[in-house]
Amino acid sequence: MNTQANKPLTIVATIKAKPEHVEQVKLELLKLTAASQTDQGCIQYDLHQDNANSNGFIVYEIWEDDEQLQQHVESPHFQNYVTVTDGMIDEFVINEMTIIS
Repeated sequence: MNTQANKPLTIVATIKAKPEHVEQVKLELLKLTAASQTDQGCIQYDLHQDNANSNGFIVYEIWEDDEQLQQHVESPHFQNYVTVTDGMIDEFVINEMTIIS
């Protein structure tokens, strides 16, 4: 039995923008964040920018469950972000985690 099934899902997305696209990626991430914070099932959705390296961003998200996360990924605002920033990103890593303590 999966004891994690009824726990919220935590996402840490690490985005590294190409240096020449930092401001455009930041603008798109800000738009995505504002829209995502109103998504059904979104408990928390915070955007952070690296103080030492301005082309690094972290998005910290908490979703009620995987189904809500999938709806977010399929949402028009997320799909728009992916389309608009195509070719502007050096690295995009998503870690899915479950709180254990």
